[in-house]
Amino acid sequence: MALCLGQVFSKAKTFRPRKRFEPGTQRFELYKKAQASLKSGLDLRKVVQLPEGENLNDWIAVHVVDFFNRINLIYGTVSEYCSERTCPIMSGGLKYEYRWQDGEDYKKPTKLPAIKYMNLLMDWIESLINNEDIFPTRVGVPFPKNFQQVCKKILSRLFRVFVHVYIHHFDSICSMGAEAHINTCYKHYYYFISEFSLIDNSELEPLREMTERICT
Repeated sequence: MALCLGQVFSKAKTFRPRKRFEPGTQRFELYKKAQASLKSGLDLRKVVQLPEGENLNDWIAVHVVDFFNRINLIYGTVSEYCSERTCPIMSGGLKYEYRWQDGEDYKKPTKLPAIKYMNLLMDWIESLINNEDIFPTRVGVPFPKNFQQVCKKILSRLFRVFVHVYIHHFDSICSMGAEAHINTCYKHYYYFISEFSLIDNSELEPLREMTERICT
């Protein structure tokens, strides 16, 4: 019997603590607006569009943090099935393998088990989101010139989580009755990155057929 979504996506299964927006800030208001649109049943293609009069970088920042939280939760839900034994390589089937490189501890692309890769990925994204020089939270502090490039890199690496979950753990997702929820999250993500050209199409190739099926 499928579990209810409250049981499947419980906070206890979050892979990393959720990042929150400070009440009273512009980003908090934007986040509330985005969430209200999502819950209203509007077409997701319209939900991702920049609200009139809003700053694009603020809109991107809100969504990057939100996708980090939601994809975190999705992976946390299946992480008990993703071990060094079951997933010795971070991959998406036989054709796609992802190696970790951060220029510090891993100076060259390094083959890692998926669970290790995910830990490093979430740590890396968290460090960027918490960096005031990249994601400023104080009123009047501008975004850095490379802000969108940083966000593109974050979003492209979060896409790899979708690839791994869909290709290696979708049976587990289906057994929980949660595939509709994850498909909706993926469609929201896909429409957002497409709306603002945040990922090169070549990087989306691992899920191209599925994307064409559920997003068009």
